[in-house]
Amino acid sequence: MIRFIVRRLLQMVLVLLALSLLLFFWLRSLPGGPVSALLGDRATPATRKALEEQLGLDQPLPMQYVAFVQRAASGDFGVSTGIQPGTPVTQIFVERLPATIELSALAITLAVVAGVPLGYLAARRRGGWFDNLSVMSSLVGVAVPVFFLAYVLRWIFALELGWLPVSGRQDASIDATHITNFFVLDGIMTQEWDAAWDALKHLVLPALALASIPFAVIFRITRASVLDVLDEDYVRTAQSKGLAARTIRGRHVLRNALIPVITVIGLQVGALLAGAVLTEKVFSIAGVGNALAEAFTQRDYAMLQLLIMAAASIYVLVNLVVDILYAVVDPRVRTR
Repeated sequence: MIRFIVRRLLQMVLVLLALSLLLFFWLRSLPGGPVSALLGDRATPATRKALEEQLGLDQPLPMQYVAFVQRAASGDFGVSTGIQPGTPVTQIFVERLPATIELSALAITLAVVAGVPLGYLAARRRGGWFDNLSVMSSLVGVAVPVFFLAYVLRWIFALELGWLPVSGRQDASIDATHITNFFVLDGIMTQEWDAAWDALKHLVLPALALASIPFAVIFRITRASVLDVLDEDYVRTAQSKGLAARTIRGRHVLRNALIPVITVIGLQVGALLAGAVLTEKVFSIAGVGNALAEAFTQRDYAMLQLLIMAAASIYVLVNLVVDILYAVVDPRVRTR
């Protein structure tokens, strides 16, 4: 098991190096480049040359890349030129990441809690009314754009009914103590239950909107995987031996159907954490997704390179966790 994890870690490092190389050359091919973004209207040939020397952009590209990797490895991605001018982008990222993690955690929890059981039940009742209704619901979840669903949910439950907040992470009138910047967790840690409850209410609508596509994908993969396993010979053999239905479901059906489901859940977690841009925009949540949209709009190159590398790193880390879970669920994977 240890050798398996070490092998995956080495592969992860190589993938990140390849991604950093692509990112390095892509950012330098964008119109204007980082010097124009930093200087703006104050750019003159003299100031451009001075800044290029200061940033090392006058050096050969291989030397620039080595310096870029060294700075990135130490967490130095430069300062923001658009979102918060003069502020280190790492500081902005650390401040905004908890909002995205909090939102994504609730969204993927809703998707898994609803998608896996419903997918299993639909497969068990193949062809029945429950199966048909569930499949139709999952199709709607995939077909409806997230931003449209977010606006509909906000209009119905926030503006019309007034049951839930319209936007933001917490009511500004609440004097809450923020320790970790995870608002729900902070409220629980400090026993400020009103603050925790208010932060949770602010998460409900964006999490429901964000969970729609992951739910649909997880449901459909779970259903298809369970159907495949139910048709396997070893399941019929277990039934013919008179094994209890609970034993067959747990040991033979669910365990063998989990591998593709784990894959999908891992990919969906990576997608959510990489930045729920549209959802955070609709509900005015100052998270990583919102920062990515602002960085593109304002040509904040330092912020862009950090967010893109962070998104890639999240995907790679999630895939590593998925591989380890594979090895736990199916020991045969460790030898591949």
